[in-house]
Formats: sequence, C-alpha cells, structure tokens
Amino acid sequence: MPTTTLNGKRLELVRTAIRLFGEKGFHATGIDLIAAEAGVSKKTMYTYFRSKEALIAEALRYHDGEFRRFFTASVRAIPGSGTDRLLGIFDVAYAWFKQSDFFGCLFINAAGEFGDEASEIRQACADYKQAMRDFIEELVVEAGLDDPALLATSLAILLEGAIVSAQVSRDASAAHHARRTARMLIESEPGA
Repeated sequence: MPTTTLNGKRLELVRTAIRLFGEKGFHATGIDLIAAEAGVSKKTMYTYFRSKEALIAEALRYHDGEFRRFFTASVRAIPGSGTDRLLGIFDVAYAWFKQSDFFGCLFINAAGEFGDEASEIRQACADYKQAMRDFIEELVVEAGLDDPALLATSLAILLEGAIVSAQVSRDASAAHHARRTARMLIESEPGA
C-alpha cells in the first residue's frame, strides 16, 4: 500500500479534496472550493501542490492507502474459511454501499474523467485496481481454489460491476447479487 506521510494543512487539503471529488466529481470541483473548504488560501494550496492534477494524484494515493487498509482488514476479520472471506468481499462492499457518503469508487470516477493513460492520475487508478485484484488472488490461494489468477480476475470484475451498479442505482443490494454470482463461480472451481 502506498504510504504517504501527510500532516497539517497538506493532510487537510487532501482529505477535503477526497470528500469533494467524491461528492461533486473531479472536474466539477474547483481549486477555490477546495481551498475554501480546507480553510486555506489558494496561494497556500499551491505551496503544497503545484497543480490541481498533482492534488488529485496525491489524494488518490492517500485514499488508496486508507480505503484499501480498511477494506482488506474488514475482509480478513471475517471468521470462517477462506471461501467465507472471499464471499465476505461482497458483504464488506454492501456495508460500504450503505454509507451515506458512498459516491461510487473514487478510482473508477477518476479514470472516467481523465483519459490520458500516461497521466499520474490514471496510473494511481491502475495501481489501486491491481492491488485490489492481487488481494482477491491472495484470498483465492488461501481458500485453496484452483486457477487463482483467473478466479481473482473474475471476482474483481464482479466487485467492480457491483460498485458501479450500486452507484448508479443507489441500491446497495448490488453487492448481494454479485455475492450470489461469486458463490456460483467459487463452487464451480475444482477444489471447492
């Protein structure tokens, strides 16, 4: 997980930016709003970040560490077998979807707004998604299932679909539907 040491005003700017980007989107959130909400001047903000894109990239890296730490710890805390934890991914997602501040996945949203694949923003999104897929593969291996790479990719795609569905429909039950499909995939695996 990326570990960025942030403190003071820099941390406040990043946390404020994450909240606003989630609520309003990246392009719709201006520097003036972020600075005002964080209680700093625009000049102070540019002292910490050379551009809005630099702030976005830093916010994504920080959110990656915070959110992934929360998500993986929540899944690992699920009692039972490795299969229980694999399915638990969707239980943790359901709890996330039910939160009042659920606006979808910050990384999916960022990738949708920034098309340049060579940008630091897109790279932060790709790194996060790869790390989540790798975590799922670890769980598949722990569950003793065959073809961990293929199953992990399939489960990651199910999770992504549930996230987008919950965001668009405002219906957290997308996680339950994805969980049922995940169970079918897992049960069809040799070694299940």
